[in-house]
Amino acid sequence: MPGVDFGAAVRLVVDQLPDLPHLPELPDRGTVADLTGRGVATIGELGFDLQPAGWRLTDAPGVDHRRARSLLAQDLDVLEEELQDYRGELKVQVAGPWTLASTIEKPRGDKVLSDLGARRELAQALAEGVRLHLADVQRRVPGASLVLQLDEPALPFVLTGQVPTASGFNRHRSVTPPLAQDSLEWTLGAAGDAVTVLHCCAAEVPIDLLRRSGAGGISVDLAVLGAAAYEELATAIDEGARVFLGVVPSTGDSAPSTKGTLERALRLLDMLGFDREEVSDQVVLTPACGLAGASPAYAKGALGAVRAAAAELG
Repeated sequence: MPGVDFGAAVRLVVDQLPDLPHLPELPDRGTVADLTGRGVATIGELGFDLQPAGWRLTDAPGVDHRRARSLLAQDLDVLEEELQDYRGELKVQVAGPWTLASTIEKPRGDKVLSDLGARRELAQALAEGVRLHLADVQRRVPGASLVLQLDEPALPFVLTGQVPTASGFNRHRSVTPPLAQDSLEWTLGAAGDAVTVLHCCAAEVPIDLLRRSGAGGISVDLAVLGAAAYEELATAIDEGARVFLGVVPSTGDSAPSTKGTLERALRLLDMLGFDREEVSDQVVLTPACGLAGASPAYAKGALGAVRAAAAELG
């Protein structure tokens, strides 16, 4: 979400999405609050510090790692206050193991992605962090049924060897699907009874791999989704998976319309050969990706549009 006022962001989310509120991320507050910073904040078993090039593994938590963890705890205090007596689904999200391995550096430089042992250690620490994070959220909002969303925007680039090295002149070796699946399974397995959703807003989303890794749902951006992924998406729906369809652009000059939002969803379902009545309980309409780059007015309009379109979808 845009802005730096976390309380206002939570109130907006609860107001606009009363059936599926979520724990917002506000990256405008700085590196400790962006996608990687939030991921680091959930991990207590490893140490990190912040360098000019970004986050780096260290022997002990640095001041920025402590700040990130403190900020997350403060945000959860606000969420707990705003969701007193709430009952229903509540979504929390965290960067997945491959996105973190692609953005965090080893102690002596270059990405964690380059080191098999380091990326295994990071993935396992993330899994434990996710387990404790979800337990904390459940304690604070005991009436909630939790939904864990893993954000993996870097995964397709990891699989195809397109993540640049620190110098920028080379690319890290591609990771095989079985190895990628292991790390995803560890993290998703830590969710316990929570519903799991894997989000990837790239064109070539490896939907079949995500499903084999244990994801109960898939979240995609319809505007960029490649035709090659349609068949795997149809299979996921046919097998009963929840599908989060990104039908509203992340930014725009004017608020999206309910009619246009609904038409995008229906067009896809028709293309895949599904009637709205048979899949309406599996489909969730969402913005295509994060709304942090949007104006506050657009962000509010986007949430309102997906809620209104979902109501018409049934």
